[in-house]
Amino acid sequence: MPKIETIIKIEGLHANFGTHVVLKNIDLNVVQGEVLTLVGSSGSGKTVLLRHMLGLETPTQGTINVFNQPIHNSDHIKLQNMRNRSGVLFQNGALFSALSVYDNIALPLRELHTLNEDIINDLVMLKLKMVEIEIEHANKMPSELSGGMVKRIALARAMALDPELLFLDEPTAGLDPVLSDSFVKLIQTLRTELALTIVMTTHDLDTLVALSDRIAVLADQQIVAIGNLTEVTSSNHPFIKHYFGGDRSLRALANIEKRSL
Repeated sequence: MPKIETIIKIEGLHANFGTHVVLKNIDLNVVQGEVLTLVGSSGSGKTVLLRHMLGLETPTQGTINVFNQPIHNSDHIKLQNMRNRSGVLFQNGALFSALSVYDNIALPLRELHTLNEDIINDLVMLKLKMVEIEIEHANKMPSELSGGMVKRIALARAMALDPELLFLDEPTAGLDPVLSDSFVKLIQTLRTELALTIVMTTHDLDTLVALSDRIAVLADQQIVAIGNLTEVTSSNHPFIKHYFGGDRSLRALANIEKRSL
């Protein structure tokens, strides 16, 4: 059997802000091709953990390796190479309001300083097609877009450099159920076609169930459970019982059981 590559390796991570401890003793691996979802209540540290994986925060203690390189002790060139192999979809899209749809997607391509505008144009059109956005929307400004379109354009920008690793921060937040289902199907398609490794945070149970291979649950400043849906929901931790034991959670779990029959 081929060896499964570890894309992210976290060992002994502590994250403090002043005297406030957010995370402690975090050990976590993300393997090639999986979708790992971080779950926790507001303030549990899942976004902080995501920001540490992105290199946006420096751990108080511990190490984080991405693509077998330490992200907090690498030179600028190695760090940039790692970032070029990753894409990020922020919770609210985080499109630049002063840039058109086209220029938002073109920005990471232009920052390479190796592509001419004809090639950039072709790549932007390709990314728009990839996220199922018509070309006529390319010159629109973010203020002219619906919430669902903002998500898709932001995903196109995250995919601009053909990343191997994709971070999704609450990808379906703010979308109605129909748009949410459509966006989840798009992510499923891209994941399969492009062999992506994905790290995701979400509060949405339907998104969690539809996309996750493994779930890491954050509570009490630590990872209190990790595994597939069955393994995690069998935990007796109070947060897990509350999170997965509500009516909406039970409906989502029942739906996945029906689909597996």
